[in-house]
Amino acid sequence: MRMSQSVEWSVHCCLALAWIETDQPVSVAALSTWFDLPRAYLNKGLQALVRAGILTSHPGLRGGFRLARPPEQITLLDIVVAHEGREDAFRCTEIRQRGSGVDPAAPEFRRACAVTTAMRKADLAWRRELAAQTVADLMAAAPQAAAARTRRRHQSLRG
Repeated sequence: MRMSQSVEWSVHCCLALAWIETDQPVSVAALSTWFDLPRAYLNKGLQALVRAGILTSHPGLRGGFRLARPPEQITLLDIVVAHEGREDAFRCTEIRQRGSGVDPAAPEFRRACAVTTAMRKADLAWRRELAAQTVADLMAAAPQAAAARTRRRHQSLRG
């Protein structure tokens, strides 16, 4: 399974917004500068988080983004789903029921095949793990220097 870059970008931006702890929105220009990311693509990714209720967007000259919920209430799964959707990673097309000599009405085809069952089990485990990890958990696991560095960057860009 491969996720888009915007998932990584969004997780880091959520961490930065959580560490800043300000009531003022942080501009996409500031976030793109901090992480050396293309502003337009980052903005598109952050808008996906707005649609998912993870961030709020504030228009205008002093506009930008803020967390819509406390870090404890934002899971990694929330962020992944905002970008990648809820669809299962594996899509079974039932190829076992094709080909010469196959009777698609055979009793063995009434249940999901072992391949589908194994893939769904793995997908559920992956989703459970992402759902168990919050932005607050990442904050706690990160070095203290990361939070301090983020706050310094924010102050230097604000002037």
